[in-house]
Amino acid sequence: MGKVHFVGGEKGGVGKSMTARLLAQYYIDHELPFLGFDCDASHGTFSRFYSDFASPVVIGEEDSLDGLLEAMEANPDKDLIIDLAAQAARPLGDWIDDTDVFGLLDEMDYQVCLWHVMDDGADSVLLLDQLLERYQQPELEFIVVQNLGRGTDFSRFQKSDTFKKAQQRDAFIIELPKLQSKLTQKIDFNNSSFWAVANNRSLMNIAERQRMKVWLRNAYEQLAFLE
Repeated sequence: MGKVHFVGGEKGGVGKSMTARLLAQYYIDHELPFLGFDCDASHGTFSRFYSDFASPVVIGEEDSLDGLLEAMEANPDKDLIIDLAAQAARPLGDWIDDTDVFGLLDEMDYQVCLWHVMDDGADSVLLLDQLLERYQQPELEFIVVQNLGRGTDFSRFQKSDTFKKAQQRDAFIIELPKLQSKLTQKIDFNNSSFWAVANNRSLMNIAERQRMKVWLRNAYEQLAFLE
């Protein structure tokens, strides 16, 4: 069964793009075939960092979104990783409903994975609750990412009714380790893939390369459910 990963969170600045990049790097390092789609024209996660795997998609334009389905049909051996833009829920939801996308993907033998990347604020919890309420299909797989780079205390979330609701839906609740802010900035300014940061001596010094390797190792441990 193939997988379609919708990496979202609705709120801006919670680390959706970093999570999508991590997932892409995981696929590359584990030699798993995939296609990446950028839905955020202002940032272009895949086109900046993984251009060899990327295709653009414009949220709100049906013809562009339909390209996702065409890509799946043309590449049945590849999973899809879709980096959603902030505030993409409504146009994406309309497209999903109008086209019965989840029904079609089920027929095509794809598992739909809805990722919710969050900080430790109340807005992220509310948006997760809305996501769980919006999509009730039992075959959907939810992955909740507590981004330690965007929050240090998720205890309120973990005590919330929304957390219990996610557990009842058998959601995978994971943590994205914090990456040193100086290293994160250097990565972004260089438009570097995580692999390049971990291995390219001309980009990073030995300590920075080692920090990236440790971060990737710890992050991959959180993605064990993908295996």
